[in-house]
Amino acid sequence: MSAPPDPRTTGLLLAAGAGRRFGGPKGLVVQDGVPWVVRAAQALLDGGCGDVLVVTGAEAEAVEELLAGYAAPQVTSVRCGTWEEGMGESLRAGLTSLVTRGRTVPRQALVHLVDLPDVGADVVARVLAAGGPGGGALVRAGYLGVPGHPVLIGQDHWDGVLARAVGDSGAKAYLRRARPELVECGDLATGQDVDVPTA
Repeated sequence: MSAPPDPRTTGLLLAAGAGRRFGGPKGLVVQDGVPWVVRAAQALLDGGCGDVLVVTGAEAEAVEELLAGYAAPQVTSVRCGTWEEGMGESLRAGLTSLVTRGRTVPRQALVHLVDLPDVGADVVARVLAAGGPGGGALVRAGYLGVPGHPVLIGQDHWDGVLARAVGDSGAKAYLRRARPELVECGDLATGQDVDVPTA
């Protein structure tokens, strides 16, 4: 499935972690011939994001080489120098990069994680549709009632997220207070992150 791209929405793909429990960076995992980072970026584009910004960290050059091989002009990357401190740092690096785009700052960021290989374009499209085009959007995918990713964060919420995105907390603290709309996607995917390699 493909949804029309919305230039006001950037997919923010977090792929900076070292994947210690997994045995290596998940941004380098290749499954069925397709790297997870490429699969996730394509899902964001096909689901309706106008472009994708990938945040790299551990093995950044190797992850960026995978993306270069993908050769989609709508996909760019930014490195997070403090990725070892946790996912909050990656989120901060990505949002800060979006904020400094000048005239091309998007109105929304759809935050997604690289280690959710079964989350496809249909989930992305559903979350985007629920949020609408405005800067006040705050919507989160849910799987059988459990909050997960992706999370649509309108520009009105970015300052609040940046103020609390430290260490490994990501946007959790802000989302607990702001209470995003939960959009059920359990009929489309499990939304479960992959922490250990599968045979």
